[in-house]
Amino acid sequence: MSSLPLISGIQQIGIGNASVYDTWEWYRVHLGFNVPVFDEAAEAALMLPYTGGVPRSRHAVLALNMMGGAGAEIWQYTERQPEPPSHPIMIGDLGIAVAKYKSPNIEASWQALKGQKILSSEITADPAGQRHFYLSDPFDNIIEIVESQNWFQPKGHHCGGVYGVTIGVSDMDRSIAFYRELLGYDQVLADSTDLHSDWAQLAGGTERYRRVILTHSTPRSGAFSRLFGTSQIELVQALDRSPQQIFADRMWGDLGYIHLCFDISGMSALRERCAQIGAPFTVDSGDFDMGEAAGHFAYIEDPDGTLIEFVETHKVPILKKLGWYLNMKKRNPKKDLPRWMIKALGLNKKMKPVNL
Repeated sequence: MSSLPLISGIQQIGIGNASVYDTWEWYRVHLGFNVPVFDEAAEAALMLPYTGGVPRSRHAVLALNMMGGAGAEIWQYTERQPEPPSHPIMIGDLGIAVAKYKSPNIEASWQALKGQKILSSEITADPAGQRHFYLSDPFDNIIEIVESQNWFQPKGHHCGGVYGVTIGVSDMDRSIAFYRELLGYDQVLADSTDLHSDWAQLAGGTERYRRVILTHSTPRSGAFSRLFGTSQIELVQALDRSPQQIFADRMWGDLGYIHLCFDISGMSALRERCAQIGAPFTVDSGDFDMGEAAGHFAYIEDPDGTLIEFVETHKVPILKKLGWYLNMKKRNPKKDLPRWMIKALGLNKKMKPVNL
């Protein structure tokens, strides 16, 4: 019997877009994602179940905010025009509707972003009492800024990295069990069935929903767990209508939030665990080498078909200018990397416009 898999935290959220450098530039300037882990054009040859059975050319950038939190994988098709949703996305539709980013000072984030398309009338509290507000990026992706005190390093930008996501589900209790049993989100911060005033400005936000905000009671461990930090999953079930699939009749990589990715160790054990709970791997890469990064990735679907990615990292660039890459296969997977080594990633910071 294999040892249990180790989940170190949310590694990144995938953002399908039509212009990878324009999108990254907005996230670099406004949300502090200025440290690239990789920037590569290649063929997505292994995602055939989600790309119409055909390998597709793409360009992807994985960028980090070194204050802490997960990264953003900014992903663009290069051989076809990515498609928008076939219907206006409403809160509670099935899939990832909102990306959460954390802020040490919610008023400072509000002031920094007020020139953008703010969707909240003011800073409000969510059902867990956390102060937050919503905005849209220029590409119609809904963003939530949530106040947090959990940081790798608390300075550098008005906000940090990805804190979690809001996912529309059709059966709340089934989904709670899935995210608890597989991903360790065992602590309920809020469980509210009502009209929610903090959603009044969101599409569909004046209807009734059951909202459950989950986190993990046990701190994550693993090489980059200090950087990724704690995270939250907000599950939403629409009560006044039948929700639609956000990615209905579209491909993975089309416009919007395409997946939620976890950093893990022990892929074989995870494969067994996913099969046991009825969520088998739908994609399994085996070992890969992208030049700047290497590892093993796999995908599963949550009970409503939302894509969850797992990445076991084998090599990561610490300081590209000097050719310094860390071989993760030689380390104890449960041991955190030293803080100085993680901070060295910040030496790859991109300060000028990314498309120059």
